[in-house]
Amino acid sequence: MASTLTVRVVSPEREVFRGAATAVVAPAWDGLVGILPGHAPFITLLGRGVLRIDIPEGGSIRHYVAGGVMKVEGNGITVLTEYSGEGPPEKLPPEADFDPDELEAEARAAAKGKKR
Repeated sequence: MASTLTVRVVSPEREVFRGAATAVVAPAWDGLVGILPGHAPFITLLGRGVLRIDIPEGGSIRHYVAGGVMKVEGNGITVLTEYSGEGPPEKLPPEADFDPDELEAEARAAAKGKKR
């Protein structure tokens, strides 16, 4: 098993980060999620908060992210985010500004519609 992850973080404006990591902690829409090498395949919607990338040399890189999606496959992580910066923006892009409770209610309604 590999001891590092390959991480790529992309926002609409630029590639924010590409490199190796020993761990990643991301703000999923329903709470923090931690990823270590060997993690099972996983996809989640991102909420708002600090994305922490622990690097092999020690220390960590931190970016505030809002909205988007994170995919874990093999030892690779791809984060596609609507916003990435050193701190929260004054105004979020419309795509990144959502209410988790609203999203959950929409998902439940869609699931009910499929059962018919």
